[in-house]
Amino acid sequence: MQTNPSIVELLSPYPPGWGGALLSGALSTILISLGAYFLGIVIGLAGSAGKLKGGRAILVILDFYTTAMRAVPELILIIGLYYAGTDGINRLLSALGFPPVEVNGFLAAVAVLGIVQGAYVTEVLRGAILAIPVGQIEAASAFGMGPWLRFRRIVLPALMPNALPGLTNLWMSVTKDSALIAVVGYQELALATRLAAGNTKHYFLFFFAAAVIYLMITLFSNVVFGSLEAYFRRGQPKAA
Repeated sequence: MQTNPSIVELLSPYPPGWGGALLSGALSTILISLGAYFLGIVIGLAGSAGKLKGGRAILVILDFYTTAMRAVPELILIIGLYYAGTDGINRLLSALGFPPVEVNGFLAAVAVLGIVQGAYVTEVLRGAILAIPVGQIEAASAFGMGPWLRFRRIVLPALMPNALPGLTNLWMSVTKDSALIAVVGYQELALATRLAAGNTKHYFLFFFAAAVIYLMITLFSNVVFGSLEAYFRRGQPKAA
């Protein structure tokens, strides 16, 4: 007579348990989120600089980019960028006489989410830079600081306290948005959870376990970003 497996057996990291699949999916979620987040910051730095210092043509392009990325639902963007990007790369390779390639799922996930994140980071950093008193930047220029030294010593320390709340929210957002990557077949925590629940029919157990994992990621992230904010706000008067 076959007995139903216990909760411990179902969540075991060893077969026939699905705990290992969930942990592997959680690791993929974290790596995808980290890659997309830092790619978004790089795009955001370039985008905010272009919006503040670029010419009219650059401003029009960046306005269209940030508006489109924030207006279109992220699920549509992920599917569109993933398949259209893959098709575009293979068409270009075909035109150059090269065989088509299979785009790596992990790199594609990072690129797609990073492009979406970049639009939000652009506006967060632009707003944080505009909040810096212009007199500080003018004083640095008067002392003969070059653009890079001025950014490192004046702009960056001043913008981080203003930008960190928005950047924290974007990190929380990308950890959840990584679940949308499941629609293109890359296995992260959400897809691993669906597979485990579908195979065992213990839907509540595995979705609850996934929720706990997401919560643990969020709580740890709060500690990290709280420490960063305390570091960048050191020496500043605390709000009453």
